[in-house]
Amino acid sequence: MANIAFILLCHKDPDAIIRQALSLTAVGDFISIHFDARADAAAFKTIQTALSDNPNVTFSKKRIKCGWGEWSLVQATLHAVEAAVEAFPRATHFYMLSGDCQAIKTAEYAHEYLDRLDADFIESFDFFNSDWIKTGMKEERLIYRHFFNERSQKWIFYKSYRLQQRLGLTRKIPEDLEIQIGSQWWCLRRRTVEAILAFLRQRPDVKRFFSTTWIPDETFFQTLVRHLVPEQEIECRTLTFLMFSDYGMPVTFYNDHYDLLLSQDFLFARKISPEALYLKERLGTLYSARGVNFEISNEGRSLYKFLTGKGRIGRRFAPRFWETESTLGRERELLIVVCKKWHVAKRLVSRISQLTNIPCIEYLFNEENTELPDMGGIQTTLGKRHRHRRSLMRMLFDYYDSDRMVVCMDPGNLDLLEDFCRDRATTRLLEVDCAFSDDYLIGHAMRVGLAGDRTPRETLERLLPTIRNDILHESDRIRDAEFENHTRIREDDSIDVNAAALAGFLSIAPNQALQIAQTDHLFAD
Repeated sequence: MANIAFILLCHKDPDAIIRQALSLTAVGDFISIHFDARADAAAFKTIQTALSDNPNVTFSKKRIKCGWGEWSLVQATLHAVEAAVEAFPRATHFYMLSGDCQAIKTAEYAHEYLDRLDADFIESFDFFNSDWIKTGMKEERLIYRHFFNERSQKWIFYKSYRLQQRLGLTRKIPEDLEIQIGSQWWCLRRRTVEAILAFLRQRPDVKRFFSTTWIPDETFFQTLVRHLVPEQEIECRTLTFLMFSDYGMPVTFYNDHYDLLLSQDFLFARKISPEALYLKERLGTLYSARGVNFEISNEGRSLYKFLTGKGRIGRRFAPRFWETESTLGRERELLIVVCKKWHVAKRLVSRISQLTNIPCIEYLFNEENTELPDMGGIQTTLGKRHRHRRSLMRMLFDYYDSDRMVVCMDPGNLDLLEDFCRDRATTRLLEVDCAFSDDYLIGHAMRVGLAGDRTPRETLERLLPTIRNDILHESDRIRDAEFENHTRIREDDSIDVNAAALAGFLSIAPNQALQIAQTDHLFAD
């Protein structure tokens, strides 16, 4: 009889993780948890305490900081796998999950399914000859060394890549490996997992190679399974149901998707919305049920394609994020840094990004060249960003796989602030109050076209009070709007005072906030 050890990689929502662990272990299965080292230590302590007396739960012996597209995701998985192999000798299968996954079948059904098919379930397609990669880098993922995070260190990521291109610094792929690619959500038999761990002990060069490839979680296990397991023992598919929108974003499932999910030929589904509490409760209860008969129709992907292709709201489903008035999501927090001196705000969010795991985006509604991921064209112009502001913001939450995000806005964007602050999501404002010298205001007048290089000094001096009053007026309008969760830091305040404001705004520990407040030359022009 199959016994599953779930490999859970997670970074947020400790209560949901606890519920998930209790649900999966209630029927005798096991779970090994890796909780991102970037995440709140108190949240991890909550999980440990709640599950400490559960013999079917173990934790990675080492927690590491994870980043999308990095080797760290694979290393975290290996840590969790090693802990599970050691802690659960009765486990016959190892199933990769995230905190957004939920079972859509009973444990009884899952165990019988795995007993019936003696195979490893993992997508593994030829890296070079398949069309799994639709756009962007392909062989460049492998033949160049990638040391930086493409999302949080975009500039240096591409600088390093182009430098290697220019200097011809390519490298060879290990000759005995045929590189494969596929989804990171797999289910492997015990003997396969043990063979992988033994292989890595014998071949440190392979681990070294993959550690500097880009997005190795799509290639590492996929390649090694093909290398070590006979083809007839591999089912080239994932047992986790997931779909992607036309924008390349994972489709999120809500309360009204229960029947659809149960009818899919999969054991789990990803991603379940944090707001879909009723769906989570029903699926959590389902896993322990017995004698449930599942009618498999497998229409999920075709039905989704039909509804979105028609460009209408399906009667069977509630409104989704691409509709004009959709919410960002009740469980999400939009953290807005409002500052007239854009370079000060950029300096601040850069430091926030370095010290926390919160995604940070600069002036996306003010600067056309703000670095944004490809969102299917919605991000290409400032006009489109303003028109589809909520859709764009929700897609960014999904892209960064985070329920918290920091964005920068100009104080003149009162319409945006009012719109986002009316959303059901939690919106926090941090107004950065700077001192404005005459020289800075003259420079500002030139940047916005109010003055030029040849404007007489007398004209500039008459203009300065108007510009200064305009900046003060923008700040007054924000305060008059009486937004909830409105915090300020001031150039004239002490570091300790500003640190206290930052701690409240970001919901972080005081020592972290102090490090941010101590940023070198934060307010310098």
